[in-house]
Amino acid sequence: MSAGVVEPSCADAVRAVMANPDWLDLRDLRIVVLGAGAEMGPLPSVLRWGGDVVAVDLPRPEIWRRLLHTTRRSGGRLHLPVPAGTDPDDGALAARAGADLLHHLAQVADWLLGVEGRLVLGNYVYADGATNVRVATAVDALTLRLQDRRDDVALAFLATPTDVFAVPGDAVRHAERGYAARGVVRRSLRVASGGRLLHRNYPPGVDPGVNDSLVPQQGPNYALAKRLQRWRATVARDVGATVSFTVAPPTRTRSVLRNRALAAAYAGAHRFGIEVFDAATSNTLMAALLVHDLRTGGPALPHPWQDEAYAAAHGGLWRVPYAPRSALGLAVLLGLGGARA
Repeated sequence: MSAGVVEPSCADAVRAVMANPDWLDLRDLRIVVLGAGAEMGPLPSVLRWGGDVVAVDLPRPEIWRRLLHTTRRSGGRLHLPVPAGTDPDDGALAARAGADLLHHLAQVADWLLGVEGRLVLGNYVYADGATNVRVATAVDALTLRLQDRRDDVALAFLATPTDVFAVPGDAVRHAERGYAARGVVRRSLRVASGGRLLHRNYPPGVDPGVNDSLVPQQGPNYALAKRLQRWRATVARDVGATVSFTVAPPTRTRSVLRNRALAAAYAGAHRFGIEVFDAATSNTLMAALLVHDLRTGGPALPHPWQDEAYAAAHGGLWRVPYAPRSALGLAVLLGLGGARA
């Protein structure tokens, strides 16, 4: 926490979960994991803690073989969409399981409406390009359908740290201290780059600050899909629904590492005080924060930006001295060797 990798409220939330291990007994909930095969999703942790996971993902046998293998090693239960009469053998289940939200949205909605127990609808879907926006829109339509027909639906989202957020004044002051401490190196690099590198993260003294960590390489479709989730979280919270919305840390997922520039930037990010997490660490941390939000309901905060900033695990992007994009090129250059390795 002192390094600025997570917000103090994130550390407080994790400590609360550690102090209340009974919270991890999730048998009173049905955790719906949309995008069940996602590396950042809570499925492995919820199953390990003995909970019930209702899994939705594409009809791809390799996904379901992996999920079934995870389930067999856990104390939890996995509910998966399969045609009636499917043989309960793992091979048959993997071959026939799955539902495409773009083409089977009504069927998925009807299935989830029939699930008994308090429902937690977790959005962990991802697709490449414009399909990402289409899938995000499908999930939003599913959310509205379930909220309209059930009064027990909680929502869960993982926000990307590579977005634009209002951040607390404490994060601004942390960044300012780092900026002042690196004066000689910063001035040298700025002069050498004609002023293009290492801009300060925030204007002095602002509260809240605005952190702009958008990464152009991720594209507008990704940004819009994640923004749709933020809008839905804000609207749902405003009408009294339980919402877990947590900024997740930069993470070495397969989808990120497929992009050579992003892989190199992640490899060099530590030179600027940004910590990139392994997927197993991220999904366990995010699952613990989900449990905290479901058990406590989260704090009552006066503004939506404060809800978004609460318990954020941004990996340092909010508290580093430099505006992230002004250091991105250097991080890529420094990380090229590590990314190739």
